Amino acid sequence: MIDAQAKAARARELFLEGYNCAQAIAGAYASELGMEEKRAVRLASGFGAGIGGMRGVCGALSGMMLVYGFVRGYDEAVDMEGKKRLYASEQAIAKRFTDTFEALHCRELLRRAGIEATSTPSERTPEYYKKRPCVRYIEACARILADALNEA
Repeated sequence: MIDAQAKAARARELFLEGYNCAQAIAGAYASELGMEEKRAVRLASGFGAGIGGMRGVCGALSGMMLVYGFVRGYDEAVDMEGKKRLYASEQAIAKRFTDTFEALHCRELLRRAGIEATSTPSERTPEYYKKRPCVRYIEACARILADALNEA
C-alpha cells in the first residue's frame, strides 16, 4: 500500500529543492519506477512547466501520468484493450485533478493565480515559492497517484 501523505511530502520537498513539478512527482515515486531518485528526476526533467516551458499540461500531472503509465501501462503495440484501460484510467485520474483545480494546463493554472507564464525557467527564490501555486498541484497529484495505484 502506497502512503499518499508520505509521497506528497516527498514530492513537496523535491519541488522546494528546485526540481520541476514533473520531477517532484517522478522522484517521489522512484521506487515504483524501479530506479534511483536521481534517475527518475532525470527521466521527468523535460516535462516541467507544461513540457519544456511551453505551459501545456501541468508538469505535476505529466509526472503523474508518466509514473502511472509505467506501473499500470501496456507494452505490446497490439494491446488495444490495455491501451483503452490505460487511457480510461488516466482520464479518470485527470478528472480528479480538474474537479479540484478546474484546469489542467500550466498556463491556465498560473493565470488563475495571477502569474504571467513565461517559457523560460524562473530563478527559485523565496519570493518564487511564495507566489507559485505549484506545490498544491504537486501534493494533489502525489496523493491522487497513490490512490489510483492503490485502487488498481
